[in-house]
Amino acid sequence: MNRQPLDPTQPPSGTFEPVHPAVQTYLFDLYRRRDEPVLLEMEAEAAARGFPIVGRLVGPFLEVMALSVGARRIFEFGSGYGYSAYWFSRAVGQGGTVTCTDGRAENARKARTYLERAGRWERIDFRVGWAQDVFRASDGLFDIIYNDVDKGDYPEVWRLARDRVRPGGLYIADNTLWSGRVVQDRVVDDVKPGWTEAIKEHNRLIADDPDYDWFLNPIRDGVLVARRRS
Repeated sequence: MNRQPLDPTQPPSGTFEPVHPAVQTYLFDLYRRRDEPVLLEMEAEAAARGFPIVGRLVGPFLEVMALSVGARRIFEFGSGYGYSAYWFSRAVGQGGTVTCTDGRAENARKARTYLERAGRWERIDFRVGWAQDVFRASDGLFDIIYNDVDKGDYPEVWRLARDRVRPGGLYIADNTLWSGRVVQDRVVDDVKPGWTEAIKEHNRLIADDPDYDWFLNPIRDGVLVARRRS
């Protein structure tokens, strides 16, 4: 994928890194102080397969957000083979639960292999199936609801999730800057038709919601955090 820095004197064209690559490299080098064998293997698999993960720049951010609200019950819309759950499971502690979802049983098996070796599989409830259906079948409120499914589904996921975050809890969504496509007047390289517009609608819905305070962290591909007001 072609990425280029944003020139503020020119209209957006193509995709670009929201944060300067040199800054991201600096942050990555700091985060590598927390290298762990299982984490490195999960990252190596993503690189080898071209599999999308939030990576070392966002994973620690998710952990700190979960710690900041004392999260014990987390639901993930889209888990892949458990990379984001690796970070969330660090935060929920013994007795906490991260409900993971993915449409492929193979990813669930990989997640179990990795997270068992990390000593945290007992904190994971991995459901194979359509994330929205799994969520509808679940009960109660969550401390954090995390959204990283197909981008065309983002508005639907927000509408499902907004009333299921406990007061003071967080809704977090990845890819909310979408490699800069959200600022393009005419998107010519969308991954799938309509995905950029769906992300923009999702972001507008949250920005206009009177029950939530929100912040969009521009690191990597943009991570939106919205806190439900008490």
